[in-house]
Amino acid sequence: MRLVFLGSPPFAVPVLERVLASSHVVAALVTPPDKPKGRGMKVEPSPLRALADPRSIPVVQPTTTKDPAFVETLSALQPDVLLVASYGEILRQDALSLAPHGALNVHASLLPRWRGASPIQAAILAGDRETGVCVQRMVLALDEGDVLVERRTEIDEHENAGELLQRLALLGGEVAVEALDALEHGTARFTPQDPALATFARKIPKERGWIDWTKSALELDRHVRAFTPWPGARTTLDGQDLTLIEARVRNDVEAVERTAGSVFATKHELFVACGTGTLQVLRLKPAGKGVLATDAWLRGARLAPDARLGA
Repeated sequence: MRLVFLGSPPFAVPVLERVLASSHVVAALVTPPDKPKGRGMKVEPSPLRALADPRSIPVVQPTTTKDPAFVETLSALQPDVLLVASYGEILRQDALSLAPHGALNVHASLLPRWRGASPIQAAILAGDRETGVCVQRMVLALDEGDVLVERRTEIDEHENAGELLQRLALLGGEVAVEALDALEHGTARFTPQDPALATFARKIPKERGWIDWTKSALELDRHVRAFTPWPGARTTLDGQDLTLIEARVRNDVEAVERTAGSVFATKHELFVACGTGTLQVLRLKPAGKGVLATDAWLRGARLAPDARLGA
């Protein structure tokens, strides 16, 4: 199959790697324009370009896919199919229909559960025990297209969103090749989604990371996992930002008559009273510093007896 690949890091990188290792031909890569990064705001090539450039694969980086010239560029490449993985922009009908086999999307959930922009975070926040990856036919409605391939996997109870994304991206590469193979061999069978089972995962704003300590320890454990590495599970201590990197529910530690957010510690362990239950903080990141294990942070923290997070 001759395809045009549309995607953005980090999810699309393992998917493209797997497709490039297959028998299918990537006629072009479409990815958003490179952006300045770091303190020097230096523009660095996308990791996807790092895969495409050494192979002399043409790279298209439009500011918008709504420009008619973009569709003309893709049409001239004469792809059999478009393959999309976390591109970040909804394609118009003229783009969806320019290839004979249309456009396929690699989506990190078990559709119709968690349609939308943040399926990985949504699955963790909801306490889902399993998730997976689907390859679906793209239509104008959000993630409503028929499903061609599905692969399931359990969510580890301590797995964060970044770790789960990497696993699902690897699965995404496998199911993408499986879907392309099915199209090529004429064995593709599409299954309609049941709209009655649909749930939605909206785009996550940065401020969603702030921790509400009145929630239960179980909810906050999921909050830390869902928002690591981005946008970060953030709180404050004495007016300074802290980002929690790893935490655990501690049902064996009682925070009797403590206000939500109150901190209590041993020499090596840090606990926080929640609306219900107790959360142990294992790793954290103070503002402007690197990630620290809690015992290392406690050695220099000098916690006051009435210390409280988020106050």
